[in-house]
Amino acid sequence: MCTTCGCGGDGARIEGAAHGHHHDHDHGHSHAEDSRTIALELDILAKNNAYAAENRSFFAERGILALNLVSSPGSGKTALLVKTIGMLGGRLKSYVVEGDQQTSNDADRIRATGAPAVQINTGRGCHLDAHMVGHAVERLAPSEGSVVFIENVGNLVCPAAFDLGEAHKVAILSVTEGEDKPLKYPDMFAASDLVLLNKSDLLPHLDFDVAETIANARKVNPSVKVLQVSARSGEGMEAWIAWLTAARGMALAGHPLGTAAE
Repeated sequence: MCTTCGCGGDGARIEGAAHGHHHDHDHGHSHAEDSRTIALELDILAKNNAYAAENRSFFAERGILALNLVSSPGSGKTALLVKTIGMLGGRLKSYVVEGDQQTSNDADRIRATGAPAVQINTGRGCHLDAHMVGHAVERLAPSEGSVVFIENVGNLVCPAAFDLGEAHKVAILSVTEGEDKPLKYPDMFAASDLVLLNKSDLLPHLDFDVAETIANARKVNPSVKVLQVSARSGEGMEAWIAWLTAARGMALAGHPLGTAAE
């Protein structure tokens, strides 16, 4: 947990805001006091989960599909998201919350697609939390029946513990990473409903065992769905869009817009 890993959220800043929004993390404890550390971790998660519940209610009331995209750095998340937004076109309005420790480069790439995006720079923080996301979504003001993509900070550890109010976590795993990634980071893969095995166009040039990777993912999460995709070649992207469309239908279930859904 982030009370012990050394990250800090005190420098978190949401783009365009007059002042940074702060974590509720309390970093003033002694790491030698195990019971105190556990109490702080539980307090942090309890506060986060309360904000996540507010976010979830906001999305549900508006029939919005919210997805938490998680991965290691360099998985190709942003390129995949740019391709996805382009393929969705006018079929589904997309909004993006972009999380990075520094820079707004990825948010700029998203905006070039025409999709509204808000950048959250977490400073030393290694994950987004529900409080930050709530403020970013307020700024985005997503329309009813839309999709909100939350591109988390590149890290497969801390984001696993923080519910953002999303409907699904989607883990992006590049074929340039190891087959054992799901076993090394079981909490994240156990929490994800879908794994996108990205950069599949590179498979002919790599010694990478797809079947082994899928088997490892299912060791920690037997029900996880895995799709091979390539933002560069377009391979598998239609299956990903179909999954998105079905998930959006679930988000609209019981919502007035659901009667007009595709």
